[in-house]
Amino acid sequence: MRLGKRLRQIESMVTEHYDHIWDCCCDHGLLGAALLARQAAPHIHFVDIVPALMNEVEEKLSRFFPADSNSASQWQVHCIDVSALPIKQAGGKHLVIIAGVGGNLMAKLVQTIHQQHPSAEIDFLLCPVHDQFTLRQQLIQLDFSLITETLMVEKQRFYEVLLVSNRKHTASTINPVGNLIWLANTPEQSKVAAGYLSKTLAHYKRMQLKAGSEVQHIIEAYSAIVI
Repeated sequence: MRLGKRLRQIESMVTEHYDHIWDCCCDHGLLGAALLARQAAPHIHFVDIVPALMNEVEEKLSRFFPADSNSASQWQVHCIDVSALPIKQAGGKHLVIIAGVGGNLMAKLVQTIHQQHPSAEIDFLLCPVHDQFTLRQQLIQLDFSLITETLMVEKQRFYEVLLVSNRKHTASTINPVGNLIWLANTPEQSKVAAGYLSKTLAHYKRMQLKAGSEVQHIIEAYSAIVI
């Protein structure tokens, strides 16, 4: 199967060398399979906690990517919670890809992985389905750095895709509401950014109407964005 627009965008952002790539919450394994097909890393790991899904993924991988000692990329299926990735045993440089879940859960997963492996060299490629502000706040608290970020739309849904690192290098600091995602080079990009900003502000203004919601600082942060 061909990748959809969102997964193609995520796949295109895997450009550095990694010893291990972890496709987490991998669902049917399409993204990991695309990375495996282009031999993006020596070891590609497929991770999900649903046994039926992982059995299906393993069966398809065995059929289309049979074990071959001559292949530059090997695959492994893990039916485990994402927070339990065996990174320490694997060693080397890692890319952990998490997509298709909310920002709250994603923030907890990233924090747990980082706390369990504080000295490991890990980049995270993240695409939350909502609560992006929460995720960014957690990444800032963990003192992560931004490698790159992009904004895209697929089937009338907006997605932020962030490539971040647990290491300090030439990468930038992470902005609570994003920075690069608002820099439009074409009229189409400008339209996407404006649509996303309008939708995000409307969401938090609706939240503000609920008792106990403290989102004024978020509204002010997004209101300050100029496209």
